This record gives sequence, C-alpha cells and structure tokens, in this order.
Amino acid sequence: MGQIVAAMATMHAPQLFTRPPEEDPKQLDAGIAAMRKLGEVLDETKPDALIIFASDHLETFFLKSVPTFAVIAGERASAVFAGKTWSPAIHQALAEDILEKLVRHDFDMTYSQDAELGHSFAAPFEWVLGGRDIPVVPIFVNTYLPPLPSPRRCAALGRAIAEIVAARPERVAILASGGMSHYPGTSNYYKPDFAFDRWCVQELENGHSESFLDLTVEQLDEVGNTEMLPWAPVLGAVGEQHMELLSYQPTTHHGHAVVRFHPGEKPGAEAAKEFQFKNHPFAFYVHPSVKSYKLNKLLYDSRWKRELRLRMLQDVTAVGVEYGLPPNEIATLREVCKFPHNNTAKPALDADPLVELGAHPVGALMAVHVLQAEQRRQRR
Repeated sequence: MGQIVAAMATMHAPQLFTRPPEEDPKQLDAGIAAMRKLGEVLDETKPDALIIFASDHLETFFLKSVPTFAVIAGERASAVFAGKTWSPAIHQALAEDILEKLVRHDFDMTYSQDAELGHSFAAPFEWVLGGRDIPVVPIFVNTYLPPLPSPRRCAALGRAIAEIVAARPERVAILASGGMSHYPGTSNYYKPDFAFDRWCVQELENGHSESFLDLTVEQLDEVGNTEMLPWAPVLGAVGEQHMELLSYQPTTHHGHAVVRFHPGEKPGAEAAKEFQFKNHPFAFYVHPSVKSYKLNKLLYDSRWKRELRLRMLQDVTAVGVEYGLPPNEIATLREVCKFPHNNTAKPALDADPLVELGAHPVGALMAVHVLQAEQRRQRR
C-alpha cells in the first residue's frame, strides 16, 4: 500500500534568487535555511516520489490556454529562472496514474509533457529537492488568472490524490509552493497583510485547516494570499494535523513561510476568532479583459524574446504600433520604459500604470523586471 510520508509547504519568492537591494539578506537566508530543513525531511522519510503543488506567474501558461489544474507528465520537469535551469526526473508512472484517475474522480485535468516551469517550481527544486535523486510530479494550481478554484475544490483534489497514492506501492512526499501575503504587480505590493498571515499560521499550527479551507477566493485575494491555494491540496490530502512553523519572515513585500505537517498529531487549542475581512468591492487579480489582450500579449512576449526587449528600449512606439496598441497604451509604455538609474528603485511601482490600463498585475510586474534587467545589461 502506498503512503504519504511527509507533507510540507514553502514560499518561492523570486527575490531568493535575484537578491534585490531592498530586501534584507538575513530574511532571505533564513527562509532558504528552512527550505533546506524540508530537504532533511526527505532524507528522514525517504520517499519514492515528491509531488509538488505550485502556481504560475504567467510563465508556463498565458491567455491562450489557462488550466485550473494541470499535471506535468513528461520525462523531466524543466524549470527556468534567473539564468538557471533545473530538470529533475518525473515519476512518470505515478504522474500518469494521477492524471488518469483524477479524471475518473471527475476532475477535468489538463496535462503537459513539455511545459517550461517558473520559479514556483524552481525554488523547491533548488533548496528542498536539492541534488537528491527523488523523481517529482509537478501539479499546477491556477492562482492568478481567474476564475480560480476554491480552497475546498483544491482540498478535494488533494484527497483524491491521497486515495490514488494509497492504492499504489510508492512512499510519497507532498509539498505546496506558494504564499503567504503579497500583491505582486499591484499598488499594495509593499503592503502585505501580515495580520492575516499570523491568524492563518496560528489556526494551522492548531490543526484547524477548516478555517483556511472555508475561505473564498475573493477573501484570499483581499489579503494577498491566492498563492496559498496550492496549500489546500496538501491540507486535503493529510486532514487536520499539527503544522510546525519552521520559518516566517515578514519581508518588505511578502510573508515568507516554510512549514511541515505532522501526521498523527491531534489538533491543539480551540479555533481562534474569525479573521475580519474588509470585503473590498474590488479584486487585485481579475479575469483579464479581452480589450487588453494586445497589451498583455506584448508584455508576455517581451519576457521571452530578447530582440523584442531591445527594440522596446530603443523605440517602444514602433513596437506598440506593430502590436496594434492604441495611443494611450503606447504613451504609458514609453513612460514605463524610462526606468530610474538608481539600484534601489522598487520596480513593482512601475507596473501600476500598465495595470490601470488592464494589464495583468503579475504579467506586468514580471515584464517590467525583465525589461529593467535588460536595461542594466545594456548599461554595463
């Protein structure tokens, strides 16, 4: 009989790789050290496979095709970020069985044999998996391109996967990659909701996973925590367990949490009072309008095509005309491409005018990051 031998969750912030000057390196190092402790959990439990639930920052999937859940079932898991690449082997037998049986469990799954994954998978590959010879099964959970799955639906996915694992021979570890509070690409980027993070950590430490699973995606959006959706399959797979907090770092833009769940341990104290949401009449991450497709397409293409980035930095007006953008969007792009020269600038703020025009916040932020990196390269 198969068995889930370890359950864990971690953040995956790109700043862990890029080390920007506005971040405290001690906080980044503390998070990495905690992730390496999760690697030690793999040494202790000796799983035959590691299932990783993670998200996408408009790296793997774009508006051409947006799955709710996807299993990566190729020969190897290919991840690219910050000039580095990773390619751990995929446990194909387990991946294929999960894919087929989830469909039989009434989950309409997407799959890919050659998807290129981003930093939400790269971070656990780097600091949790490390150089260990443990095959993986990457599973994508949509967290930024609504409509999003509810925490309950994600938990149901995790329970179904636990049933599939139980019917197989492998010992399996499961890991969630994502969270906690942050608002990439929005005006709240440097205003994380640490109060929610503290409440959520306390509830999960006491085994009250229902407190989190009862939340709506709108509530998660309000507190900058749609990236915690990949935690829900882990919670669904293991049920109510004590969560051990290995590290929590309230960084300038993001709550960095690394945790481990302990099977067999009963929940602790009574549930805390419900978190008080403000129920804002808006959402930070919404379904992108078709009217802004051309702008989003240009920003997406610029992340992968260096020649296009160079042309944008030289003559963004011509590029905008080529993509069929209206004059107001071209004018905004001109302003955005006038990056500041100091090394301590906060590039997230430069995405704001693009977001106001309908650009997806995460896509706009990542595009601005890449354009600024290209500009710095040209200056050197």
